Formats: sequence, C-alpha cells, structure tokens
Amino acid sequence: MRLAATEAPAFMDAPGASIRGVDWGGMRCVQIELGPGTDLRPALQGLPDDSCQVPHWGYVLKGSITIAYTDGQEETMRAGELFYWPPGHTPRTDEGVTLVEFSPDRELAAVYDHLGLSNQPQG
Repeated sequence: MRLAATEAPAFMDAPGASIRGVDWGGMRCVQIELGPGTDLRPALQGLPDDSCQVPHWGYVLKGSITIAYTDGQEETMRAGELFYWPPGHTPRTDEGVTLVEFSPDRELAAVYDHLGLSNQPQG
C-alpha cells in the first residue's frame, strides 16, 4: 500500500494547519503541517494532564517542533530527525513544521474528538 501525502484525504485542512493521511493496520499514518506560532497546549486542555496521551512515532520533514512533557522536560525536533513522543506531551512550533507521524488509530480517535476533528479522512 502506498499513497502520496499530497493526495491523501484530509482529517483537517484549515489555514495554517493540515492533517492528511489514512488509517492502515491499526495505525493512523499522517502528514501534518503547522504554521509558525502554532501552540496546541490550549487545545489539549481538558484531556488527562492537559496533554496528549497517545504515543507517536515519526520524522520531521521541515521546520521544527518543540514538545513539552508532563514531567517538565522539553525537547525540539528539527528537519531530518526521527522522533518518538510517549504519552503525556504537548506540541508547539515557532517557525512552522511539516512532519510524518504514525499513531495508534483507536487511541488517537479520542484526541481528535476532543479537538473537534473528523475521525474519518474527508475527501
């Protein structure tokens, strides 16, 4: 199975932010683009520990993203880097970011519901 990210259906497509991809084999496989200054911390308020509780694996294609963990640590991932984010994190980007992310689709559905996103790709 394969799919060009630019041709993938959108879970979200808004100015400054898009999530495009598919669910394959129990994993949500998406390309995410976030514009400069995007901070998802306010949107995650109300989830346990006010953070995303889903593990994510991926690769940063361009830009950078900073992840704050519930234990107070932070780290920044930059273009060309692989990542794993365990449950208990919040993302933000100062310069904007494009990344590819793989997450368990069942667990991610609860976060998408909280964010008001579609759990089925549109298109």
